[in-house]
Amino acid sequence: MSSLGSATIVGIVGAGAMGGGIAQVAAAAGHHVLLHDARPGAADAAVRTIAAALERQVEKKKLSGDAARDTAGRLRAVAAGGGELSPLSACGLVIEAIVEELAVKRHTFSKLEGVVAEDCVLATNTSSLSVTAIAGACARPERVVGIHFFNPAPVLPLVEIVPGLATSAQTVEAARALVDAWGKTTVLASDTPGFIVNRVARPFYGESLRILEEGIADTATIDWAMREIGGFRMGPFELMDFIGNDVNFATTSAVFEGTFFDQRYAPSVTQQRLVQAGLLGRKTKRGFYEYADGAPMPEPRRDADVGNAIVERVLAMLVNEAAEAVATGIASPHDIDVAMTKGVNYPRGLLRWGNEIGLGRVVETLERLQRDHGGARYRPSQLLRRMAHEGREFHQ
Repeated sequence: MSSLGSATIVGIVGAGAMGGGIAQVAAAAGHHVLLHDARPGAADAAVRTIAAALERQVEKKKLSGDAARDTAGRLRAVAAGGGELSPLSACGLVIEAIVEELAVKRHTFSKLEGVVAEDCVLATNTSSLSVTAIAGACARPERVVGIHFFNPAPVLPLVEIVPGLATSAQTVEAARALVDAWGKTTVLASDTPGFIVNRVARPFYGESLRILEEGIADTATIDWAMREIGGFRMGPFELMDFIGNDVNFATTSAVFEGTFFDQRYAPSVTQQRLVQAGLLGRKTKRGFYEYADGAPMPEPRRDADVGNAIVERVLAMLVNEAAEAVATGIASPHDIDVAMTKGVNYPRGLLRWGNEIGLGRVVETLERLQRDHGGARYRPSQLLRRMAHEGREFHQ
């Protein structure tokens, strides 16, 4: 496989928000980019959207007019009848950013392999599906790798690099070096459900939903506690509404199913009912909160004792999940902390945060929750328990 450099032509399959964002990043880095979408007119519309976004950056004096024109000039929408991928034959890298359905992705990769050169790297931007399963549709799975951007791709710095079981070391090295050269921050994640961010972040939502369902506090109070006491930029319920309850619930469900129904990732019936009712959050003007013009936001109960208890409980679950990710080889302590700060803007890395709280205190919180609730949901990671017992800390 040849190395990937600035002369590499980059193909993007899928011209939605993610595909368009990735195309913009690649073009800004100097690549000629071919944007493909099976939907008639979608790729052309994406190119126009990117050009408009670049012009807004010029107006805000964040980008020069020449740089905007040069970037836009490197973008080209390509299409062929029946969604054929032959216009991508000259690409040295193709990144797929289509619907999160395994059968559709496998079909696409099988078709791509028959179009591109043997040394072309094939990448998937999947956030929750197995890279190994996608690569299994190819005769040469060693050149398939996960390159998972976060939305919006031009803004958020983190990219998870995810090798499948058959991905070659050369493919991983080439992909990571290229994305680093694009100015992104890369972390290496194993091909497990949710990779780093979408797995480790599950308790931020799931435990907050559990606290709501237990009647300990309402959504406004939990959000207030996590923002004002915990230091998170958004509370869990306003963030679920922002992401979309359908998207958030689907991610939780995928991780739950992918881990053979581990109770730590059990979805919430409360959120499921919102999805079933079409109350998806901001995009439908109603979710956990109302977003219609003039709708008042509920006031939180600003009780420090309640707020501290909420933060302690959610944070203990997050630190435990990060420790378990280290224990099971999902990623290194350094990459986990980088992923959570750069990918979802946590105020600090969870493992470093656990060190500051005291790993022993985190274990005590989890053991108390396990005594109170029973079951496996609150079991402390064996690594976390052992490190707390030995008085050790996580090192980056």
